[in-house]
Amino acid sequence: MPVDDDHNAVIVFDTNVLLADPQALFAYPHAQIIIPETVLSELDKLKTAHVDPDIRFRGRQVTRQIFELADGNSLIEGVGLPEGGTLRVIPFEYNNRALPDGFATRSPDDKILATTWLVSEELNDGEELTLMTNDLNMLLKAQTLGIAVSQFGKGDSVSFGRRFIIRPAQRYRVPLTILALAVALFAAVVIIAVYTGGFSRARSVTISTEFRNLLTTSQQSAYDALVSLQSNPDDADAMLTLGNFYSDRASMDQANGDSASMMTDAKNGIKYYTSYLAHYPTAGDARSDMAMLYYYSGNTDRAIQEVGQVLKLTPNHILANYYLGVYYAFGQSRLDDASKQMEKVISLTKDDSAQKTIYDQATLMLQQIKSRQQSTTTSATTS
Repeated sequence: MPVDDDHNAVIVFDTNVLLADPQALFAYPHAQIIIPETVLSELDKLKTAHVDPDIRFRGRQVTRQIFELADGNSLIEGVGLPEGGTLRVIPFEYNNRALPDGFATRSPDDKILATTWLVSEELNDGEELTLMTNDLNMLLKAQTLGIAVSQFGKGDSVSFGRRFIIRPAQRYRVPLTILALAVALFAAVVIIAVYTGGFSRARSVTISTEFRNLLTTSQQSAYDALVSLQSNPDDADAMLTLGNFYSDRASMDQANGDSASMMTDAKNGIKYYTSYLAHYPTAGDARSDMAMLYYYSGNTDRAIQEVGQVLKLTPNHILANYYLGVYYAFGQSRLDDASKQMEKVISLTKDDSAQKTIYDQATLMLQQIKSRQQSTTTSATTS
């Protein structure tokens, strides 16, 4: 829901929006801008976090802008914006009000949502609250709470879906913070292999136990796969390992809003998946994950083509059906087709406890698609 008139708008910013564009603070000059205290805490943690330096720079930039606007005044009470709006920092549980039943506050995302919900309960007549986020999972959760939510920027769901697709069944996922810590070490290992005689001799390079233990299991497996491919270019298992590795890297990149790295990692992942699928063309999971990388790259048509191949052989492949629904919804705005896909995923997973995660995601996604269908119908009727 793009904000067309910000005079009566109350805008709550998620951390990822401010990191993607620190100038977002000034995008609604007449609005009431709300920064949950949890967002400030997340920005502060970036000072010492092992993340992309550009992310840290943007985090410092946002913090500096907020405190320059405060100019010694209370951010909790609210400070003025240059063109008439206000900026406030809202502490979590600032008014000790009860939250809705079943609402968890264990994670930063949940605390941001809880703060947003509490603010929404205290709006004055005529005020309209919107949560600005570039996180699809938060978007879905917000909608279940009745909170209006929008992507910052273009405001179009096509771009939103391409950048923030959920991978609900990541079988090879490494915790993002651990992976970020290990990326530099992994690169160093590869450089060591090159400078000690090139990849033709990389298999003879040994890594000290202490150094290797600093790598995650995924990093160690990726390094071993690279070495193996030098001695055996047809090692399909190594190809799959590297495809999965770069797929997880691309997911981490999109979570951090690092589109440049996401494109690079997606390209590498596609390369290894393509090689693997040349050996095993009917491998549905690998082809579905490769389709996701095409989608990250902006090639929705190719992504649909790839999952289409999977579904031709295995019509009830759960992940391929889910991804196809996402591509229809966010890549092509084919909402009726997207709705049918999510209904199929729900039907396939509703009685399988092992598939509860994707069942929950498909249910939330279906709710969002139906909401978009209703909004489209309302707009068409009004016009």
